[in-house]
Amino acid sequence: MMKIRSLVLAAALLAAGTATSLAQSREDVAAPVLRASINVTGDVVRIGDVVDNAGSAAQIAIYRAPDLGTTGSLATTQVLATLRAHQVIGVETRDLKSISVTRLARTLDARDIELQVARALERRSGLGDAANLSLTFDRDVQTLQLDAANTGTMQPVSARYDSRSGRFDVSFEIANDASAPTKLRFTGTAFETVEAAVLARGLERNEILKSSDVLIERRPKSEVGNDVASRDSAVGMQARRQLRAGQALRAADLTKPDLVTRDQNVTLIYESSGLYLTIRGKALEGGTEGDVVNVLNLQSKRTVSGVVVGRGQVSVAISTPRPPAAAEAAVTTGAAEPVAPVSVAANNPVPGPRKAE
Repeated sequence: MMKIRSLVLAAALLAAGTATSLAQSREDVAAPVLRASINVTGDVVRIGDVVDNAGSAAQIAIYRAPDLGTTGSLATTQVLATLRAHQVIGVETRDLKSISVTRLARTLDARDIELQVARALERRSGLGDAANLSLTFDRDVQTLQLDAANTGTMQPVSARYDSRSGRFDVSFEIANDASAPTKLRFTGTAFETVEAAVLARGLERNEILKSSDVLIERRPKSEVGNDVASRDSAVGMQARRQLRAGQALRAADLTKPDLVTRDQNVTLIYESSGLYLTIRGKALEGGTEGDVVNVLNLQSKRTVSGVVVGRGQVSVAISTPRPPAAAEAAVTTGAAEPVAPVSVAANNPVPGPRKAE
């Protein structure tokens, strides 16, 4: 009898312990909770993305992710129905009407892509710095959205350039954390440019360039060569020949402005040590500073040559007589006659011949 009572008591204690253990297990397991907004990096949305505490069902894919870099919306009722289909029940919604889903992406800006292509071509086959290259792509370069797993830099793996045709072909690889690297390829034409002074209007021969006549533009280096003129060097210069509007200026197209023109009344300047003389003259030809021109002296009616030194001013060099050489100081005339010695002793002249008595 005592044995039976002991077995009944043990069974009761076991039952009580099992009930307590089950209650504690239910309290330890947190209820699944719906999230208000989520970010995904892949092309599918999983249960674990939309529900906290999803347990073993977390890796089950239930929706396609939005396009790269975009955000979509899911109605809560739709999500709950999908979860029940996968035996996920008792989800706490927190009165959410919908949840937003954003697909993360890596954005490659079109301008950054063009810059990377230019850097890949820099100093290749005669090209200059990347900043001076002008690129035209066979297809317009658009801003690209890549999977967020593409975390590597754009590494050029191939770069070809034909200097005769200007054609380029450049390929890149971007390392991917989850799979093979992403490959990108760009083709088109490239040429080097330089900053050039460009005429805003046409100029006649000998016309002086004003500040408003000159613009700054980038032009192909093949168009202007190595003789390109800068804006600062062009303003104030004189056109050697007729120039058209829109023309890129070369140094050979310009010269210093004439300070003296043909048939202009000028001032002739005669200057030497201790002498400064100005006379009216008439220029027989034009010239800029430093040029040698012929001028008619209106006083003597003689033609003289001088150097243009200023506006309407010509300097004429005066030839000065050459002093005699020291060797020419003593000269003999006729037959060689002795020269009376001169005493260099102070106050002791050499006595002359005595008078005959």
